[in-house]
Amino acid sequence: MNMYKQFIKNMPHKLLLGIALSFTSATVVAEEADFKQEIVIVAKKQSSDLKNKIASYMEDVKITQGTLSIEADVVKVTNQEGTDLKHYLATGNPARFSQILDDGQKIELQADEVSYSPHTQTITIKGNASVSQEGSMVKGDIITYNIATEQLSAESTSTVTTILKPEVKQETQDAETKINNEVEQDKEQ
Repeated sequence: MNMYKQFIKNMPHKLLLGIALSFTSATVVAEEADFKQEIVIVAKKQSSDLKNKIASYMEDVKITQGTLSIEADVVKVTNQEGTDLKHYLATGNPARFSQILDDGQKIELQADEVSYSPHTQTITIKGNASVSQEGSMVKGDIITYNIATEQLSAESTSTVTTILKPEVKQETQDAETKINNEVEQDKEQ
């Protein structure tokens, strides 16, 4: 743990900020409207244990709630004992979770297993796990992501790989803005 703290202490602040921003921009307000929408589950097969409040969905499962989406081969939905709080366990080759954030960016998670608890807004992915957002990516064996607190942790038996999208130079952004403005002016004429 000391080695990790020393590594973080010596890491350039700009790189740390880039890592943090790559995976947290606007996630705290990640389409809050999504959580007020109805949940739609589509699958080829379904079985339910009504007594124990367990539902299983199989074959081409797609769950949507606003911009939030889960795609998998099998999804098991359970209620926490004594509550109506649900937990989703999706498996597939791979199982996928995605959501459009308020700023329009999409966050995508995929793994052999996706575990999602809406009440804590926590997603844990295991087995060939990866998270991507805005061109940056983190890969590992197990990745936990909390939408509400903007916290991401990754671990692996070998190594965790992080790929960061290169920064766009200001001149490139200015040139793109100028071209877009010229195109808009041409359309108006």
